[in-house]
Amino acid sequence: MPSIFSRIVSSEIPSYKIAENNDCFAFLDINPLAKGHTLVIPKKEVDYIFDLDDDLYKELWRFSKQVSAAVRKSVPCKRIGVAIIGLEVPHAHIHLIPMNKVRDMNFANPKLSFSPEELAEVAEKIRREFI
Repeated sequence: MPSIFSRIVSSEIPSYKIAENNDCFAFLDINPLAKGHTLVIPKKEVDYIFDLDDDLYKELWRFSKQVSAAVRKSVPCKRIGVAIIGLEVPHAHIHLIPMNKVRDMNFANPKLSFSPEELAEVAEKIRREFI
């Protein structure tokens, strides 16, 4: 059975898409740690990030770098934090999290809640900045 992320890539499940290319897809996390918290995934479903073939691994990081630049321009923050946990969804993914303090990256923090309109607005701001 396809992962929830594969179902997002195929548009079976809606998302707040930021950007995509032939190999990768970026979208807002709907249970974010911060406004603009974005997930970047390979379109190919691979559970563990270190099981990606070298070319796709490099492309995922290159694409994540582009997406992080757009997030940083769109959401007030000092840095974009990066996390790879990979236990909650069996599909490799990179968390890009706008942060001002180290504690902003604590996954034990309560998740934020934004309305669909707020998520759509943030996604649109980030899309406009994506190169």
